[in-house]
Amino acid sequence: MGKTKEKNEDERLGFGKLLLWNSRMVSSAIVTLMLGFLMIYCTDTLKVSPAYISIILVASKVLDGVTDMFAGFIVDRTKTRWGKARPYEIFIVAIWLCTWLLFSCPESFSMTAKLIWIFVMYALANSVCYTFLNANGTPYMVRAFKGGQIVKQTSYGSIITMLAAVVFNITFPMLMGSIATSGARWSRLILMFAVPLAAVGLLRMLFVPEIYDVDVETADAEKLKVSDIFKLIRVNKYILILVLMTFVFNFVTNMGVQTYYFTYIVGDVGLMGITAAAQIVALPLALFFPKLIAKFSTVKLMMIGFLVSAFGYFLNFVAGGNVALLAIAAILWGAGTVPASMLIALVVIECADFNEWKGNHRMEGTMSSLVGLGGKIGASFGAAALGVLMSMSGYTGDAATMPASAMTMIRMLFSIVPMVLYVLVALSLKGYTLNKQIGQIREENEARRAKYAQDITE
Repeated sequence: MGKTKEKNEDERLGFGKLLLWNSRMVSSAIVTLMLGFLMIYCTDTLKVSPAYISIILVASKVLDGVTDMFAGFIVDRTKTRWGKARPYEIFIVAIWLCTWLLFSCPESFSMTAKLIWIFVMYALANSVCYTFLNANGTPYMVRAFKGGQIVKQTSYGSIITMLAAVVFNITFPMLMGSIATSGARWSRLILMFAVPLAAVGLLRMLFVPEIYDVDVETADAEKLKVSDIFKLIRVNKYILILVLMTFVFNFVTNMGVQTYYFTYIVGDVGLMGITAAAQIVALPLALFFPKLIAKFSTVKLMMIGFLVSAFGYFLNFVAGGNVALLAIAAILWGAGTVPASMLIALVVIECADFNEWKGNHRMEGTMSSLVGLGGKIGASFGAAALGVLMSMSGYTGDAATMPASAMTMIRMLFSIVPMVLYVLVALSLKGYTLNKQIGQIREENEARRAKYAQDITE
């Protein structure tokens, strides 16, 4: 009776702490969504060819490949009085500064100067700022919360993040249509979001400390080395499956084709907010995640979600310009991606438990960086594919001269292409079998930690 009560107390999660933790999640989620408007800003305001932007986005991944491999490693080796991962939250301010500058490129610049400006700001935002924010998230969480709290924090917190994303997706297109009519006005619009959201993003760094020590290692344990990164990739196949999943997910969600679809197929970009509002219907689903995870598994929820999203994208193809049907489709593809977008930390923690069980370093930060690298490469390849395919289809940026081939390409990229990709990624997740033995793994890890703690005291 006493142990049960103690366990329940340990797993309680106050609403105030829930809000504080997700303050940075909201801020970083919105900056990611905002970067999805980069292509249309560059093509329609700066008059840069979409093919050039595609090249820039892909080129930035060369730098990303370096920083992502080592950011998590740096976090894993960090030890400060503020903790291991908490100090890196400061990058939320830097990413908003870089994003504002990215959307503030002077229209008077030459084409070469514009391309350099876009590359530098985009690389700083993604290759440095977002890299560290992604690398520190999971290590921070496992040191700020316990097991049951982590599941609740991830599940219930996703509602807050999704709600903020829906509000952004409703308001930003409308504001973009009325405010962002020139380069200077684009800059003003981004600044309206950057200042308050940078401040909001700092709240959890200031008020949520790291209080749990999960780095229990024997006295003769070797210090984490660079070679351990490559060892991780070699022996932990599960993290590679997650990297693939994240790549495909971000490829689809960051193509940015939705803006073009509502501009040229529906005929009113402001109506894009209606589909975003429709996704509010899916928000209560996250309340059931803790029970569903306990009954099934996080990965199974992700698999089912991708199949639901695939059907939603099929409805996009059927809908054409029918806003009501597009709203129903948005509910499906929006709800289906919730598990993959919001619960990824839970499966990264499972992979870290597997590492510890195998006698290796946990390396949550490194694995988070690898998953983040997959996501960022997917995002950039998605945006690049959009630019290349739009150029190949004869896209002109002017509805009066838009060829039928470009209109068909926009429709396919907003329906059949993501549908096929999501079906394939759902099938790939069948290879993630770690969930079948994670209970035993965690029990043996706890027993090993307890034994080591007892040996120290004796």
